[in-house]
Amino acid sequence: MSDQFKNKVVFITGSANGIGKAAADVFSERGAILALCDTNEKLLNNVHENYSSKGIKIISKKIDVTNKDDLFKFTDQVISEFGRIDICVPNAGAIGGSDFAKRKDYIDDDWDITYSVNVKGLVNTTDSVKEHMINNKNGKIVIVSSQGGRKPRGTGDKGRGNVLNPYLVSKAAAIQFTHALAIELGKYNINVNTVCPGRLYTSFWQQIAENHKELNDDYANMEPFEIFKEQAESYFPLRRAQNPRDIAYSIAFLSSEEASEITGQALNINGGGILN
Repeated sequence: MSDQFKNKVVFITGSANGIGKAAADVFSERGAILALCDTNEKLLNNVHENYSSKGIKIISKKIDVTNKDDLFKFTDQVISEFGRIDICVPNAGAIGGSDFAKRKDYIDDDWDITYSVNVKGLVNTTDSVKEHMINNKNGKIVIVSSQGGRKPRGTGDKGRGNVLNPYLVSKAAAIQFTHALAIELGKYNINVNTVCPGRLYTSFWQQIAENHKELNDDYANMEPFEIFKEQAESYFPLRRAQNPRDIAYSIAFLSSEEASEITGQALNINGGGILN
């Protein structure tokens, strides 16, 4: 297993923490070369230094996926240095505007940022590797979406309004884009799939928990993690939340040769929270 991805070049966006960092951990543990980008330059530099100290080949850069030119320059740099990109993991995401945690209902800024990052940023990312993979007649793309893009939750959940709707819609778009891209690229031996995480205590879910706390008296005296844990234990048949490595293992599987006949699929990794 330690050589499963030996010398494979893996490009991951949003890779300084959370699911992206966990994916980088799993791939590097199995022999991969890493190409990482994130908007948090300080955190990314720390990640880079940590991997380099272990002898892992890595290139990293501060990149905003909404900036298509910067993405293309980075992937060109990766290909120039390492010769190719074998696996692409578009993971960068946004949940809403800067004051998301304090609001009951969405504002225009929530739609703008979730669309620009979760939809257009996703397209920018795959566009930056697509022609290279087509020329190589080989590639794996594993998009990180969300179970929220699969099943409507309605409004008014625990006293909240529609503030989460822009995020949910953007993740539904990511799943549909996965289907479309898989059809487009299949003839070039490129697999395109998406993973749909359930609930993980990342910075995203901390903001959701803070939103619950702000708007619902039932949670007023609870810490954000306590809110997260209570909801996970009551919501999932397995009675537990997921962690970033749970998602990373599935990303690795879909990037492997064992998954060569899987494309255009959305894989739930959510403890049974959605059954299909």
